[in-house]
This record gives sequence, C-alpha cells and structure tokens, in this order.
Amino acid sequence: MAKINLAIIIGGKSPEHAISLRSGKSVVAALDKDKYDITLIGITKEGNWYLQDPNDFLLHADDNKLISLKPSDTRVFLDTDGKKTNLHNRKNNRKICKIDAAFPVLHGAFGEDGIIQGIFRTVNVAFVGVDLLASAVGMDKDIAKRLWRDAGIPIAAFEVVDQSNKSKIRFESVVKKLGLPLFIKPANAGSSVGVHKVTSKEEFVHAIQDGFQYDRKLLIEEAITGIEVECAVLGNEDPKPSVIGAIIPKEKFYSYDAKYISSTGAKLLIPADIPEEVSTLIQKTAVKAFKCIGAEGLSRVDFFLKPDNTIVLNEINTLPGFTSISMYPKLWAATGVPYQELLDQLIQYGIKRHKAVSKLKTVW
Repeated sequence: MAKINLAIIIGGKSPEHAISLRSGKSVVAALDKDKYDITLIGITKEGNWYLQDPNDFLLHADDNKLISLKPSDTRVFLDTDGKKTNLHNRKNNRKICKIDAAFPVLHGAFGEDGIIQGIFRTVNVAFVGVDLLASAVGMDKDIAKRLWRDAGIPIAAFEVVDQSNKSKIRFESVVKKLGLPLFIKPANAGSSVGVHKVTSKEEFVHAIQDGFQYDRKLLIEEAITGIEVECAVLGNEDPKPSVIGAIIPKEKFYSYDAKYISSTGAKLLIPADIPEEVSTLIQKTAVKAFKCIGAEGLSRVDFFLKPDNTIVLNEINTLPGFTSISMYPKLWAATGVPYQELLDQLIQYGIKRHKAVSKLKTVW
C-alpha cells in the first residue's frame, strides 16, 4: 500500500506549548516510517507555522523548562484545490507536498478547542481526534458539565465567574455553598494550567486573579474527597474504553508538573486496584460522557472515586498528552494496544470519518 502523507503539527499558542513539543517528539519517534511519510509543522508561540525537520526539530529536547522548536526559514500554510490538500511555502506560494491526513499533537488553546479543527475542515483534510464542536465543548468545562448534568452523569457542584459577575463574587458566599477547600480553574484551559486549591480568602483572591490570566471565565468547584481515576476512550461510532488507571499525587493535587514534567510527581496505578463492578461503571460512564459531547477518535475521561465507591465526573481531555509518562497511551498499552498500534488506529479513525463526511451533500 502507498504511504500516507501525514502532517504532524506541534507547538502552538498555548501555555501547554512545551508539552506539545514533548508529545510530538514521542509521536514522531513511534510512528511506523514504512507506513507514513511525515511532514512536521511547528507552530510558534506567536502562531506562525514553520516546516520542521522531523529528524531534528528541537532545542534543549531533554530540558523540560527550555525545550523549544528549532528555527526554520520555511513558513507554510495548508490549502486545498477542492479535491486534495496541499502544504505550501508562504513566501512563494509553491506547493511543498500533498497531505492525506493531519495529526494535531496540540494541547490546550488553539489545539483542542475547535480552532485548528475548523482549519482542517476548511482545507478538506482528514485529521486525528475529536471534531470541531466536540473539541470546543470539551474544552469549555462549564458547557460540558451542563450537558453531563442534563444526561444524569454525576458532577461536582460549581459556580461560574466571568466578566459580568466577577465583581460580585464573595468568598464567604461561595464557601457557604461549596465549602472548603475548593478549586478554582480556567473554564477553557487544560493540564492543570491556572488551577488552584483554595483554603483561605487570601488564596481565593489570588486564584481568581491568576485564573483570569488564562481565560475570561472561571469555574469554582467543590472539592471531592477521593482518588482520581481515568479512563481512555478510543473509536468513532462504537467507542471502546480502556482499563482504569488511578493517580496518587505526591503533591496537594495532580498539578501540571506532576502530569508532564516530574516522573515522581504522582504514582500511577494501571490497572487501578478497585472492584470490578466499579471499573465497569467508570468505563460505561466514560463512554457516555464521550458520546454526550459528540466526541470521536479519542479522549481521556477523568473521575473522582469517593470512599463509598461512587464516582464524580471531573473533566474530559479531548487531546490528552502523548509523552512517555502520559496516561492515555499507558492506559491503552495496559489494555493491549501498544503505542505504535494506537497511533495507527487513531489515524485510521480520522481518515474513516473524513471519508464519511466527504460523502455528505454540501450543495443542492
């Protein structure tokens, strides 16, 4: 069979830029080069797209603080002639290569919020992962929680703070409703960016101020006593759940550093040491939450497991990490799908969806 011309896109305008580079490094290394011709596109923190050398594209690759894209002279963009999608040199508009599918290894804003998925739709290219609407809904914790609540899925009690009511929010009234401790987080950010555990009025004020650096809308949530458990979901029309993993953080909560930088920041138990019936409940609820927002391809669904073995849905991550310590690939490896095979399946799910969508009538 002919090789698939695969565009891998990394970096991006997000606080999770560095994690995207690390995830991209893992994906590029793992892909079967007999199946794919890889075109690597790096997006700078300013949002410019550059063609990168897939064999040598990182500076300070082993330094979690300094890792960055190597400079490139070739700015690029995607375009379509109506039938094929091509990558072009922005300077002279010359075609560089044809693209059969795109794999956005982008975390957070501009990567898993529907924006780049809209670009893929516009240029008519197959792509890995959740589509435009589900990406946007999954990224917005406020909207997602409202859908899950209406679907009967248990969630934590929460309040929303935005530009219209931020001057009216009072620590005392929030504590009366949600108790202490509580969590404050940006509604549209991932990977624990801007998340704060609050136990005092001083921490509350700081968390609100910091959170508004990352988003115009914040969630204030009650704290749930229990362990964090996660389930990976894979598939389109008939998605499947992975085994359940448990996270035992060594910090006060599962922070950004614990997730992506420090291999000792949390203890991962895969599979989780929980009753079989509880695992089954989590798996069924993960798939239900996935379908509820219209997701396809992949997601990691995170829960809290309370001491009485009841569960509370925390959030969905529609483009989870793919680093060497990331839970999504680890969960599928424990389920019997090794890393390279997982990537193959994700690419095929994206291509199959694109073929199905391409058959729909757009003119009449």
